[in-house]
Amino acid sequence: MGLFDLEKHFAFYGAYHSNPINVIIHVLFVWPIFFTGLLLFYFTPPLVNVTIPFPDTLYLNFGFFFALVFAGFYVIMDLKAGFLAAFLCFLCWVGSSFLGHWLGYSLAWKVVLASQIFCWTCQFIGHGVFERRAPALLDNLAQAFLMAPFFVLLEVLHKLFGYEPYPGFTSKVNAKIQADREVWQAKKLKKSS
Repeated sequence: MGLFDLEKHFAFYGAYHSNPINVIIHVLFVWPIFFTGLLLFYFTPPLVNVTIPFPDTLYLNFGFFFALVFAGFYVIMDLKAGFLAAFLCFLCWVGSSFLGHWLGYSLAWKVVLASQIFCWTCQFIGHGVFERRAPALLDNLAQAFLMAPFFVLLEVLHKLFGYEPYPGFTSKVNAKIQADREVWQAKKLKKSS
């Protein structure tokens, strides 16, 4: 069980996302949270002064750094889906950079604020109303933030194409999720009695 243990991370995240409506809510709103976070980071100064295409718009700043960290993490965890996730991370960085350049800071931060409030509210409603369990970020903030975009991508790939990082992945993860949910239910029952 290491930092790049996909089974462990997916099971942790999956234990908090078993309700289909809550999963759909996350599929719809996790990537916009990532995108608008990068939009805000567009306005940070460059970390390295390197000439890249579109030098008036694309900067190697904190937005690029975070996209790179997320992308690298995903590729290490699973090569196939990880490359797709990495592509989406960099697409978000490029898109948020162009949007930030076009909007300017005075409007962009308002877009970020409104988007973040709306997306987070929907996710908290998903947890409170449908999942009936606190979000994963309350137990492990870093893991929840880092895994959320990859989790929803893997969910979509599995549902639409039957994708598994390796044979038996889904059954192993589902067993871990079930065990975690049983422990959580037992604790919840113990607290209420």
